[in-house]
Amino acid sequence: MRTAAMGLGLVLLAGLLSGCTVDSGRETIRFTFSKREAIGFMTKLVADYNASQDKTTVVMDTSGVDVVSASFVRGNPPDIALANYNMETSRFVQRGALSDLSGTDAAGRVRPDLKPLMEQYGSYPGRTSALPYSIMASSVIYNKEIFDAHGIEVPKTWSELIAACDKLQAAGVAPFYATWKDDWTIGQGWFDYSVGGQLDTIDFFKKLTEEGTKVGPDSAVSFQKDFEEPVGKMLKLAGTYVNKDASSRGYADGNLAFAQGKAAMYLQGPWAFGEIAKTSPDLKLGTFPLPMTDDSNDLRVRVNVDLAAWIPEASKHKDAAHDFLEYLYRPEIIDAYNASQLGFTPTADASGATDPRVQGMVEYYHKGQVYQGPSVLVPRTIPIFNYTQAVVFGADPASTLRTLDADWARLAFRQ
Repeated sequence: MRTAAMGLGLVLLAGLLSGCTVDSGRETIRFTFSKREAIGFMTKLVADYNASQDKTTVVMDTSGVDVVSASFVRGNPPDIALANYNMETSRFVQRGALSDLSGTDAAGRVRPDLKPLMEQYGSYPGRTSALPYSIMASSVIYNKEIFDAHGIEVPKTWSELIAACDKLQAAGVAPFYATWKDDWTIGQGWFDYSVGGQLDTIDFFKKLTEEGTKVGPDSAVSFQKDFEEPVGKMLKLAGTYVNKDASSRGYADGNLAFAQGKAAMYLQGPWAFGEIAKTSPDLKLGTFPLPMTDDSNDLRVRVNVDLAAWIPEASKHKDAAHDFLEYLYRPEIIDAYNASQLGFTPTADASGATDPRVQGMVEYYHKGQVYQGPSVLVPRTIPIFNYTQAVVFGADPASTLRTLDADWARLAFRQ
């Protein structure tokens, strides 16, 4: 599938490039865009920009992260990108491959409290290498109709959550719908929500990096010490309050089953709303952060920088790329994009998310009560999704967390 998608993206790029050769006098810039669900929106936006002026032609490239990485090696990276911001992108940041955007108007409008989310993947001295464009917040999706029918209030503490689960189960309703066949749904949902709802992940991974090769049972922080309690709570929920066929159900199964009212809660991000709506467009859904302690002040929502903007140092068209960057960050443009994807706009003057399905997260987002999911802070060479899947399937959690420590220490040694 990945190969086919890359091929399609390259074909699309080739066709667009050939179509641009007739634009005499225009400067052509290559724009990488990585979110497949929003290609239609961005295609129209690029067309509108190209029609709005006569100096630049923007060509959109959707060929994927592997092709982009290879283009840096060849010395021919895209001129500008809106791409998922993760550990892979951090390589470009830390090696100084991305130019400084600190002097742009766009940078001046970004919320300063989001800076730690960006710098958690690394930074380059004296540069603002990337700017957040779309923040995706995730939490528990719940069926408001089921909650109302059983007189259940949105839980704000661990004890209230367990009480709600017990009440639903006694009424014959599955509290959670789980899709463990797809390991990423465990990592990004169950694991991230459980750990992030109890620990300061930014502080933890900062200290973990400082420990480096010393990570283990005697280090200041470690997976086996700090993750033991949240993983234990995750397993309590997973072992008691899910559908009986969770191990054989995948993401698509979960969307359909949840749309059919087969569970009260679902640990998925807002990208699932569109899939659920295909079956039950009028289903009343809401969101709330998974409570992992008995202090409601600890409630936070998982966020990730779904898209970040960056311009490579090697771009030969930086001025044109900067002009397009400023266009992308116009309030009416960036707000419309995030509204279309149920994302949160990272600018200080943003109008705010209005979709009722994500309203349960708005308060926490605006107060900065957010966390970065630990699964996305672990390098891809460590198979965190496989580990979390093994744990819910019955692997010893203590042994798995020790393996995580050993993996981290080995990776630190190689680097």
